[in-house]
Amino acid sequence: MNDVSLTNHMDFEAETFPTSLTSAIDAEKVFGFKTNMKILAFKEKTKFVPDIDESYLFDEVTTKAILAGFCYNRRVMIQGYHGTGKSTHIEQVAARLNWPCVRVNLDSHISRLDLVGKDAIVLKDGKQVTEFREGVLPWALQNPVAIVFDEYDAGRADVMFVIQRVLEVSGKLTLLDNNRVINPHQNFRLFATANTVGLGDTTGLYHGTQQINQGQMDRWSIVSTLNYLSSEAEEKIIISKVPNFNTKEGKEIIKSMVTIAGLTRNGFVSGDLSTVMSPRTVITWAENTNIIDDIDLAFKLTFFNKCDEMERPIVSEYYQRCFGRDLMEIENKTEI
Repeated sequence: MNDVSLTNHMDFEAETFPTSLTSAIDAEKVFGFKTNMKILAFKEKTKFVPDIDESYLFDEVTTKAILAGFCYNRRVMIQGYHGTGKSTHIEQVAARLNWPCVRVNLDSHISRLDLVGKDAIVLKDGKQVTEFREGVLPWALQNPVAIVFDEYDAGRADVMFVIQRVLEVSGKLTLLDNNRVINPHQNFRLFATANTVGLGDTTGLYHGTQQINQGQMDRWSIVSTLNYLSSEAEEKIIISKVPNFNTKEGKEIIKSMVTIAGLTRNGFVSGDLSTVMSPRTVITWAENTNIIDDIDLAFKLTFFNKCDEMERPIVSEYYQRCFGRDLMEIENKTEI
């Protein structure tokens, strides 16, 4: 994962980046489906290319949307509930294309100056001088880099208008601070992930999300929705991550784990729960079970203790359905 610190200057040499797209990719072999898209990749892996997760399972529709972004310079937004792996999906496609990829989380603290750049005091020839330092957006725009804006619908208005300038494929970025106009690199790519589709928090599930200007939404050429995986697919992924569960008994345990995760997701969507088990949570639960050697205690430490006290009886009921044990009645093991 290449999460970028916006406080540091992006002072990277040109040779850090690949030069041209030369390697053709067989989509069926790499991603598991056929497509008429011409998929090219960089030959060499460089610093900002994400690591490949060999066990990663690609969603066909979402992968095609992301590939369109990389191969045809489309602006792609991936929308879905949290924990569905939106950003990871983009990263794993980038990893197989050897495409440098950085992620920027657009929380409420990220401002226009963080993205564009600002004056900073630097030391030159033993003297302190003021110098304009470019932010992550101008740096990415000038290089063969895919930038992913996480939590896009939580971004501030001033940040949204900066990004709007480069949403057009040929969109140039004007830096008024140092009188420059930056033309995008031919292999610059722009992606975003969001919990909503620009309408704000209409469900009450995502406090802090903003309504996005529809003129800006219209500039996103592709919007794809990524939902949770099927139970069977999720079970396979968890077993691949925690292979000691790859036994008859272990598979039954993983099946029950995924079932309770599904119940929490349904409860989250219906408004009964404010916390949800993502696939990442289930993997962590399985790993903690190995460490602690107690599946009940591992569940409490991994997920149950994060739940609102008013909602814990509901989660306990889910657990009883799947494992036949009531967490609320189990002797207090978790006062740690």
